Amino acid sequence: MKKQDRAELFRQRLLQRISESGVSRSELARLCQVDRSTIAQLLNDDAVRLPNAHLAAECAAALGVSCDWLLGLSERSETSTDLLLTACEITDAERTPSDIQLLEWHKAAAGYKIRHVPATFPDILKTDDVLHFEYAAYRDKTPEQASSTMQETIEWLKSPGSDYEICIPLHAVTSLFEGTGYWEGLPSTVREQQVEHLISYCRNNYPALRVYLFDSKKVYSSPVTVFGHLLAAVYVGRYYMVFRERGQVQALTEHFDHLVREAEFDARSIAEQFEQIYMRGKG
Repeated sequence: MKKQDRAELFRQRLLQRISESGVSRSELARLCQVDRSTIAQLLNDDAVRLPNAHLAAECAAALGVSCDWLLGLSERSETSTDLLLTACEITDAERTPSDIQLLEWHKAAAGYKIRHVPATFPDILKTDDVLHFEYAAYRDKTPEQASSTMQETIEWLKSPGSDYEICIPLHAVTSLFEGTGYWEGLPSTVREQQVEHLISYCRNNYPALRVYLFDSKKVYSSPVTVFGHLLAAVYVGRYYMVFRERGQVQALTEHFDHLVREAEFDARSIAEQFEQIYMRGKG
């Protein structure tokens, strides 16, 4: 970046932060221990100039932002201390399909691509009967409440510009279709209805919804959801590990994209593949 362009960016960001913080120019001068005329020169668009390192640091400290952000070296305005605190945080995770925190993250990421690796089988693809079977034992929320709230995510998927990719471990699909392991005891009629719903849902919502299957023997993933470039949440059970720093979110995005490249089937033909997997299990 040219010196003149960096100086102009510094001036714009200094003005922005003064406006947001409510700190007056006089108060800023006092906090930085300089004359008011010095601050006025920094904000003068007729003679834009860069401050020395000491004054830039004082301005950043006074306004509660990072010096790197003021100088255009970073797009994150938080101080280094705040960045360390927010780069990875732990937040509670409800064990219901209507996790309020997840819904809020979905809403905040409207217009961005959502990448999702589920813990079992994606709640958004389940029938009401499967939701009832899975969550009937939970006391915090009834299956009826969970099913009703889950519709909010489905409605989000139908909104213009939505872009949702889901990578599912192949074994999670086969166990659901066959009623084994985690899904032991799920009635065959419910499983058959689930397969029909899944095939129809994938066909009707493609390409806004793209589903992939990966073989966990070849590649592995923890349950993770990446909300555009805003944040990524790794599910560990009672909690989410939430990453907001750009490099961390990008790394988890690349991990997800690797799963897509290694997927057993293409999203365009996934409905037919689900049907074949189900028929092989019956045979």
